Amino acid sequence: MAPTITLPLATGELAALTLNPAGPWRKPTALIRSRKVYAAAHVTPKVLGNNTPGAAADIDWDATLAFRRELWSWGVGIADAMDTAQRGMGLDWSATQELIKRSAAEAALIATPERTVRDLLACGAGTDQLDPAAVEPGQAGLDAVLAAYREQIAAVEASGAKVIIMASRALAKVAQGPEGYLAIYGTLLTEVKEPVVLHWLGTMFDPSLAGYWGSADTGAATATFRQLIATHTAKVDGVKVSLLDAGHEVALRAGLPAGVRLYTGDDFNYPELIDGDGTHHSDALLGIFAAIAPAASTALQEYDAGRPAQARAILDSTRDLGLHIFEAPTYYYKTGIAFLAWLNGFQPGFQMVGGLHSGRDVDHLVKLFRLANTAGLLLDPDVAAGRMSGFLNTAGIASEILEGATA
Repeated sequence: MAPTITLPLATGELAALTLNPAGPWRKPTALIRSRKVYAAAHVTPKVLGNNTPGAAADIDWDATLAFRRELWSWGVGIADAMDTAQRGMGLDWSATQELIKRSAAEAALIATPERTVRDLLACGAGTDQLDPAAVEPGQAGLDAVLAAYREQIAAVEASGAKVIIMASRALAKVAQGPEGYLAIYGTLLTEVKEPVVLHWLGTMFDPSLAGYWGSADTGAATATFRQLIATHTAKVDGVKVSLLDAGHEVALRAGLPAGVRLYTGDDFNYPELIDGDGTHHSDALLGIFAAIAPAASTALQEYDAGRPAQARAILDSTRDLGLHIFEAPTYYYKTGIAFLAWLNGFQPGFQMVGGLHSGRDVDHLVKLFRLANTAGLLLDPDVAAGRMSGFLNTAGIASEILEGATA
């Protein structure tokens, strides 16, 4: 019997909702080949750890790695140590290094010649061991940024994972125009051992990255970005663009050199971007894929089977959930990712490092629950209903389980 739970309405009244079964999702029996995709994964803190704002991250490694194994079982790669894992928002560099090592060790256990560690795992390399406020513009600042990037790239390369060169708050402060970006990235691309992913993160995800690539004008910034890629094409596996601008992404991907992938980072418009325009399509490196992995995997399998209309329909069915999780202020989307993981039983408590579980209010999380139910992404409705009812009661809302459900 499907569980029924009472949920608050905008009026404050409670209304009953009978939960849907999980969608008709299926795990792949062969490699997914039609698109190259990575789901950006979050981290789970210890429930008794000190993960208050400003504290060093105290990670529940068992739960964190178990979630990565779950994502891999759906046939997608994992983008780790990225903004979804709270880089710059609670996950310090010390914990990040441990995360990279542990995730890579897990990836090595399931890697094959057809699905290498680099296919399974890509990790972010940035400069967050630096305090941007302490880095001054000029050559000394650029040297400090370069050294920080080198340290983190070395850690990712040593793990065997693919390197994602993340956007840098410190570089945004000290670059002083396109030349600073071209100098730093050009040096790094000359030095890296294997092709990397370049990450362009918009200000909706991190306001401190305003003017990245040397200009607040997107067209001028794109010209610098294209110049970098054209000069170092052999060292660029792909670009991840997170500007939430589908038109910009379509134009950019059409002009990329042969062999350079466009990994969409657009958590609003991913269905049409992954589907493509008949000539080009985007691959994906998405935070929303950690929330919708069962649906995303099933859609990708439909593409592999030559059924693009069915694939697109599945992706479209998740769009409203993605729009909600990533609504402004977008940088708090991580809270929704963790909340859905908790509802689905992938972590013991609804907690996040840095206390970021307070990043969204109760109304937002109730709507998330409703949308996940509509999308068939509450994988065990009984568990999800029990956890949601307990959450609401803790928040002071007298939610009830009317039928079924377990905590």
